Parts: sequence; structure tokens; C-alpha cells
Amino acid sequence: MIPGAHRSRLRLVVVQALAFSLFATLFVRLYYLQVIGGESYQAQAADQSVRDIVVQPQRGLIVDSQGRPLVANRTSWVISVDRTVLGKLEERQRTELVRRVSVVVDAPPEDVEARLVTCGDPGSVRDVCWNGSPYQPVPVATDVPKDVALRVLEQPEDYPGVLAEQQDVRSYPRPFGINAAHLLGYLSPITEDEYDLAAERDDRSLNGASVVGRAGVEKEYDEWLRGLPGYRRVAVDSMGRVLGDDSVVESTPGDTLVTSIDAKVQAVVERQLAERIAYQRTQFDDVTGRNYVADSGAAVVLDAKTGRVVAMASQPTYDPDVWTGGISEAQLRRLYSEAAGTPLLSRATQGQFAPGSTWKPFMTAGALINGYTVDSRLDCSSGFQVGNRVFKNYESQPYGSIGFAKALEVSCNTFFYRVGYDFWQRLGSDPADVDARDPLVEAAKMFGFGSRTGIDLPGEAPGRIADRRWKQDYYESQKDYYCDLSSRPQTPDTSDFVYRFAREFCLEGNLYRAGDAVNFSIGQGDTIVTPLQLARAYAALANGGTLWVPTVAKALVSPDGEVLRRIAPRKAGRVDVPARLLDYIDSALEGVTRQGTMAWKMGGFPLDQVTVRAKTGSAEVYGKQSTGWVASYNEDYVVVMMISQGGTGSGSTGDGIRAIWEALYGVEGESVRPARAATPGTVPPARLPQFLEDGSIMPPAAGE
Repeated sequence: MIPGAHRSRLRLVVVQALAFSLFATLFVRLYYLQVIGGESYQAQAADQSVRDIVVQPQRGLIVDSQGRPLVANRTSWVISVDRTVLGKLEERQRTELVRRVSVVVDAPPEDVEARLVTCGDPGSVRDVCWNGSPYQPVPVATDVPKDVALRVLEQPEDYPGVLAEQQDVRSYPRPFGINAAHLLGYLSPITEDEYDLAAERDDRSLNGASVVGRAGVEKEYDEWLRGLPGYRRVAVDSMGRVLGDDSVVESTPGDTLVTSIDAKVQAVVERQLAERIAYQRTQFDDVTGRNYVADSGAAVVLDAKTGRVVAMASQPTYDPDVWTGGISEAQLRRLYSEAAGTPLLSRATQGQFAPGSTWKPFMTAGALINGYTVDSRLDCSSGFQVGNRVFKNYESQPYGSIGFAKALEVSCNTFFYRVGYDFWQRLGSDPADVDARDPLVEAAKMFGFGSRTGIDLPGEAPGRIADRRWKQDYYESQKDYYCDLSSRPQTPDTSDFVYRFAREFCLEGNLYRAGDAVNFSIGQGDTIVTPLQLARAYAALANGGTLWVPTVAKALVSPDGEVLRRIAPRKAGRVDVPARLLDYIDSALEGVTRQGTMAWKMGGFPLDQVTVRAKTGSAEVYGKQSTGWVASYNEDYVVVMMISQGGTGSGSTGDGIRAIWEALYGVEGESVRPARAATPGTVPPARLPQFLEDGSIMPPAAGE
């Protein structure tokens, strides 16, 4: 054999052996992939072709005591962008698609880009970034016109990865035109921290695309209202485009919140407050030489027997719908703007004001259970001197020697100055003694002032009792600042008053002097209350001494009409005042509406049929105009209204108070409608609204 031919044949055998071994290896690998590991790889492939999409639940309704919807839901066209598809496009195609989307939703391209960035990533913008699942289409515009949504749906080739679908958003039916923004609250997207906390707690009612309550009952009862999300598993192609549903887990709607609010009464209260503020701004203030500022106000109507809130209004207010679909930066700035009156602040529960003479009934109670009697008489002089200062009576009018009833009726300041000074002199004339007893301070705290009422609304302010302990604590917190200010030479920017105040405060700002005591006795000085606190205290006068925890909610009802939880009124305590003394104060306050400081506003009102008790108040604040108050009540209701920098109590709010009472009892002229049945809010219903099988809601059963 030729040696060369032998070598060639040997090489061919080697090549054939190598080829066979390669094919054998490929066959073994193929067998492993398809047979041995087939199921595992098949599951992985299926997982890569399926995406989970959260189906947000319909949020629960909020209704009034008659079943009228205060907050409901409506459908809105939403444009969303699938970032999975977006990420597979070339840079030029991606930029062009974002531009097209920005044109169709009428927003700058950079705004659309900002919404597509995951919160926490570089370039994310607070309150604009996306907090949801990376596979969830990102909403870039809500409430788009239907024709815009249809254009996106009909031209998928021009808008790859862009979806147009209908989603539920909050709506406000506004029965009788009500606003109720501070009662109801608003929603905004869940924050990253909230989402992380929910994940730690395994709270499946929240997800990255959730919206949560931020104020009002929307926040207080958020867990009940939000419902449970569902999940939609969709099949997608290699470009991430949805091919169809793989499986669906239905979402569970939120529960309905039944409140004690009566929309008809709420409408009257809101209208009267707004009208009184607008009117006072047209009136001239002789003291300051300009019109009243009337910068804010509040009104509260409580059920005197239970503490339930029937109506509550605050001015300035805002449109709750401004939060739907996302709020703009300019809108948000206005809600927090002091120039706009800080509309987000509820004056009824968060506003704190000197109570003025509406304070006097509680000072009367404190005096009568600490040595004074209903027969005690004091001089109502035009002025009362304490040290080198004369504290004057309102308009310097003297009434001579009078008792507590007359002092309340004519709102005599000097009468109560004498009471406050007497207790200070007998029990606490050492101004540095922070533990000295003060019966008037004790009475104020007994009626719930200086602490939160516990209402089921977030952010309630506690008010303040400016007693000896408070003054010492305030001094400790501020003395370094004022001592430093007084130690430096006076500058042109520092007024004589501020410089003198700083010097005096540094030396003796902790001392509780006689002037503090007499100011406290008439609701002046550093003591402040919220309108709700004042209404709750007057309810205790009305019902015989029970302090209720005010409540807005009455019940929570499932989507199918089952009552899940009844929210009963809760007692916070009782005031330790004998019934005969409460009756005495009650009778005195009845005189306020018949011949006292409120009588000029109640002329012709049928007081014999609807007996209204009241106390007016005008609180003076340094550098501002007077704050006007009227607190009124009968056996059924408490009605309180105040206007900051609005003038005298009856002068600023008296007409509004009367109009609310007329609406509550159906008063026409000097008569009351038979059985008070014409106005639903007259007697708060004991039963809940009726939830029918077809989903409709009817008023409570007749006779309740």
C-alpha cells in the first residue's frame, strides 16, 4: 500500500470519529433538554411569556345619613405606556413614540418621560415618578377625551406599547351643591415608604399603583374603603405586546362608609358661612379704620345627644376633585399658600382661636362649684384695674351689681375679671408658683379644652390652656431667643414693642400674673380652642353633662349591603357640675337670645317653639381684628360659627346662626313646619340607609 494513501485514510477515520462524537454529544444534550429537563425549561419559557397586571379595586362609596352619595366613582379614559415594549425600541423610535404620546395627551415630552421613571431611580421626580410594578403599564394621562383614546386604540401601529383603557376614579356628586372637602379628604398615590411598609406587613390590599386616603374620612377609613386588588395574567410576545388573558383574579370593591352628615344641612351651613364671610368683608371696622379682613371661618353642627357631626364647614376651602388624576405643582402650592388662606387647613378641627366670651359659661361653672353661688353678685363696672392697667368692659358699658345670669346675658367682662382676680389672689398670688390651684383652669380642662376631642378625622389640633405650667414651659423654650434679642442693640427692623417685649420676657416671662388670670376668665390671652372643641363643650351643657367623642362615621357596609361594623357614639366622660347648676347656666344662655347680646338677631324667631340658647363672643388678638363667635344649642343640636377677623360675634355670624336653625326646624317667618318633618336633618335618623339588592341606596325606613 502506498504510505500517503494510508495516512489519508487514517485522517478520514479520525474525522469520522470526531463527527460521530459531536453528534452523540448534541443528541445527549438534546435528549436532556427535551426529556429530562423539559418540564423545568418549559415552565421558565412560559413564565417569560406571561406578565402579571394589577387590577385596581373600585373604592368604596361615602354616603350621608340619608344614603346620598358624597363620594362615588366614575370611569375615566387613561393613557398608559408599557415600558417593556418601550425598552425594546431603538433610541430614535423611542423618542418618536414619546413625542407622539405627548402630543396626544397634550403634555410636554419631558413630563411623559418623568412619569415613566421608577421612583427612587436617578432622574425620578417626587409625586410624578412610577411606584408600580415594572410590568404594569404606566399611566401618563387621565381623563383624556374619548376621541383621543379611540385614536390610540384604532392606530396601534403608530402607538406600540401604548394602551387606552377605562379606569375608576373618584367623583363628587355634590348633593345640594355641597363641598365638604375637609370632611371627605382626598387621595394620592402611595409613596415608596408606604409600599415598602405594606410589603413588610404582607398587606395585599396595597400595591405600587394604589392610591390612598390623605385627609378626612378617606384617610381615617382608608383600609375599609380601598378594597382588594385583582390580578390579570396576560400572555405577551417577544416584544412584550399583549396577546391575550392567561388568567384573571377578580378585584374586591371597597366597603361603603355611612356618615352622620346630612347633605341638606351641610349645604345650608356651607352657604351661610361663605355668605357671612363675604358680607363682613364689605363692612367697615371703626377700630382699625378699614374693612374687615374676614380671612377664614368655620361652622359646626353636632347632635347634642350623641356628639355625631351633622355638618361641618371651613373657609377657605378647595375643590376635592383637584386631586383626581394627579394635582399640578401650581395647584398644590395654592393649597398650602398663606396668601390664599391655606385652603387645605380645616379651621373646624385644626384652626385654633381665642374663644372670647363664649368661654364664660365654663368659667361660670368653675366659679359656682368653687364657692360662688347663684345668688352671688359682683360689680359690672366700665373698667377693672389690675396693677397699673385698667381692663375695660366691652364698649365700657356698666351694669352695676349683677349676678352670673345677667353677666352671661350682657357678656360683662369686668364681672368675670373680678372672679378670675379673686381666685388668683386667694389661691395663687405668687406668680412663680406653677403648682398653685386655679378653679377656672380646672373647669376648662373638665369641659375638654386643651386636649383633642378624638374625632374620627386625622390631624386634629389640641388647642391650648395657657395656665401656669404652660407659661413656664413656653418660657423655657423661648428664653434663649428673647434674651439674645434683648441683649443686642435695637435695629431699625425691630420695633419698640418687640424690643420691649423681648426684654420683659427675658426677665420674667415665666410669671403668671393677675393680668393673665383675668384674661383667662374671659377667653383672652394665650388660650386657644378649635371650633369643634367649643361645640363639644356646649353639647355637654345641652345634654346634662356628657362629653362625647365627636364622630363622622356611623357604619361600614359591604358591597353586597351587609353591615360589617356599626360605629356607636362614645362617651369621653362627664363634667362634674351638679344638674341644678347646669340648668342655671342653661336658663341664663336662653336669656342671651331673648334679651341679651344675640336678641337683636333673633327677633321674630319662634323661640317658644324652638328654644335656642346662645353665647356670643368677640376675641381680640394683637395686631389683628376681632374674631367673632356665636355658640348656640337646644336639646337636639349645637350650632357654632366663627369668623376670624370678622368683627363682633353676633354682628359677624348671628345671621348665619339663625339661618341654620331655621333650616334645621323648617322655620318660615315666625312658625315651624308641622312635626319638623320637612327637613330630613331635623331629627338625625337612628337607622342606617337601606341597601337594596340592585345596588341602590334608599333613605332610612320611615318613622325613624
